Amino acid sequence: MAKNIVILGGGTGGTMVANHLAKGLKHDIKKGDVKITMITNAEEHIYQPGWLFVAFGLQHPEHYIKKQRAITHPSINLVIAEATKIDKDKKVVHTNKGDFSYDYLVIGTGAVPRFDLIPGLPEAGDDFYSPEGALKLREKITNFKGGKILITMGMPHKCPVAPIEFYLMAHEFFEKKGIRDKVELVYTYPLETVHSAANVAAWYKPQMEKRNIRYVTEFVPAKVDPQKKILYSKDGKEESFDLLVSIPPHRGAKVIFDSGLGNEMGFIPVNQYTLKAINDNYIYVIGDATALQISKAGSTAHYESEYVAKNIEQELHGQTPTNFYDGKVFCFIEAGLEEGTYINMDYNHPPNPVPQSAMIHWFKHAFNEMYWMTARGLL
Repeated sequence: MAKNIVILGGGTGGTMVANHLAKGLKHDIKKGDVKITMITNAEEHIYQPGWLFVAFGLQHPEHYIKKQRAITHPSINLVIAEATKIDKDKKVVHTNKGDFSYDYLVIGTGAVPRFDLIPGLPEAGDDFYSPEGALKLREKITNFKGGKILITMGMPHKCPVAPIEFYLMAHEFFEKKGIRDKVELVYTYPLETVHSAANVAAWYKPQMEKRNIRYVTEFVPAKVDPQKKILYSKDGKEESFDLLVSIPPHRGAKVIFDSGLGNEMGFIPVNQYTLKAINDNYIYVIGDATALQISKAGSTAHYESEYVAKNIEQELHGQTPTNFYDGKVFCFIEAGLEEGTYINMDYNHPPNPVPQSAMIHWFKHAFNEMYWMTARGLL
């Protein structure tokens, strides 16, 4: 009987691990010994970092969207369905289009922006976390004539450097329009410094100061008054705004909550080296779906997918897994519209931005174009 590998989630992590497995197990699949099924709730695959560029009118939304089938190996059984529950005892994934049993399950259900967790935010806030949100924000930024732009952040959230990029890009965007002196940029952050990573904070703080971007730390958003256009913090601070850019708190997918697999935020505790769910030898978890205290970023899922795929291949062949994830994460940071930097980290080495340059900026744009090859497992 064929061994069933089910990948739940069609984001970066799910797509990459599925494609890696399809190539690594091609002989087993051809012989009928292994079947790979990927379950995702969308027919289209989205390159999420692209929405920031859409918000500033630098690219069209269609540029960052492809059909999931087009980037999924043809040997993979692609199922477009909504997963409703994972029964880890019976090793079955229940969906609205049927049940799928597994020998190994890879969960890559991501993190969900939860605007609803901050009262008033859905009505008052704009964002760049979806095509619709990015297009709406683009219209407001393009037509902004002056006033106060405020950014608010809940924790945790995807891509911890995205808020930094937004403000450094916004500064130059309004400079080029000739109205920077009419725009007040205010950055709020829920911790006592301007970023959770000390070296990133040390780099970002002077970047804001020389651009006249005001920052307010220890600002944990509590609620928004859409009529008065005021954001309130949990300890009573207030910030008014003309345009509120929201980085909402993120939580795990509904199916994780409904299956009782996650912590209080819906993220799944895993062994940080093997990426196996705690107390379950047949479930791997990758990307934003894990409860690991590392960046929820596409590169995290990228690196994790390689380790997970290799270990499943070894286990299916009766071998002891020998691949251990070291916490590697790599993130480009746009330092404006024409320069960039990057951070590289793992469990033993904290991130430290390198000197920014135009070359790094263009490397980031080059990767944006090469992402589709990465998703296919070719890079």
